[in-house]
Amino acid sequence: MMRNLVNGAVGGALATAVYSAMLMAADRAGLLEEPPPRRFARLTLSGRDKPRRGENVLGTIAHFAFGSSCGSMLGLLSAGQRVPVPIGTAYGLLVWYFGYQGLAPSIGAYPPLPKDRAGRQAALLAGHLLWGTALALALNRLRTEKAPMTAGLAPRAREQVRRIMPTPEPVPAR
Repeated sequence: MMRNLVNGAVGGALATAVYSAMLMAADRAGLLEEPPPRRFARLTLSGRDKPRRGENVLGTIAHFAFGSSCGSMLGLLSAGQRVPVPIGTAYGLLVWYFGYQGLAPSIGAYPPLPKDRAGRQAALLAGHLLWGTALALALNRLRTEKAPMTAGLAPRAREQVRRIMPTPEPVPAR
């Protein structure tokens, strides 16, 4: 269980790095006005109306902490099993929805989805889908148990696979 938690945290951090690169591109394209990690950090510091010293660092730390904690949740839920990539992508969709429909509007960082700019939300949605996909790939890569593909199949199906692809007999030593 602890390994799944740690793998999820590491996978979440790796996926957050990928997502952060996309955020930088969206910011340079003018889609964000202000990257979400910086905006969230500014809300926690006094004097919200103007940039504060350290808000970029605080925002980056908070962003990776949030990404790692969300990754830990999927790591625990997966119980060390392979995570299908579409499940990771859907998980990224859930994180985006609850973050930008629930958390961000409740703390005044962004308006609710229907009232926000479509370009910003499209960039954030794409980033979270990318984050979830990268998380699934990272979790699958970090798994310690590399069971053969047939390990999870039902016994009858496994037997059919063995008939088609029999296990080679060991060659006796001479």
